[in-house]
Amino acid sequence: MLARILLCKIHGKMKISASPSLLCITPHSLCTRTTQKVQDPYPDQPNSAYYDDLIADAGRARDFNKLQYLLNKRNKDGCFNTSSTFNFITNYDNDLSILDTLTETISNLDKGFARKNAFDALIARLCKLNQIQISLRVIKVMIHGNHGINACTFHPILSALTRKKEMEEALRVLALMREIRIPPDVSSYNYLLTAYCVKGDLSAAAGILTTIQEEKLEADSRTYDAMVLGACKAGRVEGGLALLRRMEEEGMPALYSTHAHVINGLVKLGYFAQAVKFVLSVAERDKALDAQNFGHLGRFLMKRRRFEEAKLVFGEMDKRGLVMGSKLREDYLCLIQ
Repeated sequence: MLARILLCKIHGKMKISASPSLLCITPHSLCTRTTQKVQDPYPDQPNSAYYDDLIADAGRARDFNKLQYLLNKRNKDGCFNTSSTFNFITNYDNDLSILDTLTETISNLDKGFARKNAFDALIARLCKLNQIQISLRVIKVMIHGNHGINACTFHPILSALTRKKEMEEALRVLALMREIRIPPDVSSYNYLLTAYCVKGDLSAAAGILTTIQEEKLEADSRTYDAMVLGACKAGRVEGGLALLRRMEEEGMPALYSTHAHVINGLVKLGYFAQAVKFVLSVAERDKALDAQNFGHLGRFLMKRRRFEEAKLVFGEMDKRGLVMGSKLREDYLCLIQ
């Protein structure tokens, strides 16, 4: 049903082939940076940032015993790992041997959440550095050590690959997940669905939607966001509006970006009055969303020199007390003078 809304009866199966090359590592480098030293003793109420700084010091010093202690202690103190926990790993060091020692250290952490969460944080850091093959090496360690790997562990890898439009590699990662009996969740598929919709490849997007339905997964807000994006990029704004109505009927919250896709689609087609009508129709539900929608449309209208519509939009923002940036405020004052 969802695929039929996005694409009028586009059929076809996607071929997914596993590739052993995913677990072949191309050596890249890791390095250190300097940050301010945080001193012991531990405070009575430490926070995650405090532990991140201590871990950064231990990591740069290659003090893996202390690193292991800190990763365990922060978990016991309820200070879970963050996106900054492994920031001492960077792209410029020639010593790749740190990775093997680091994964061994994490493997020896307290069993359960502390160990699994540390592995996930490390993989996320490596993906941020675009070290996809190295992150897959860490995946292999988790598989062999039975360290609680699940679909969420793969999300940073799928995100990194689909952002780079490396769809074949992303599909191979999904195949690897199935091979090790980890069923991809809806978020895993959403990364591919969004990337296909950004590319405008609606046939491939429909294939992903079909797979989501066949595997009896529940579409979420990001699934719908991708479908609305795909419909609007294809010039089928009415399809995007139909999807938004369906979300409302099902009580599913729409992302801010979902409304932006509709606004972009209407403006792109030259439907300026309809864009204003749309923004007004969804107003007064969420003030932050209203500021986003009105401001987004106002900027577009000014670029297209649609000054009458822009004046109306800015006037509504002013009347509703919505936050208006300095540039928008300047544009509005110019229009009403």
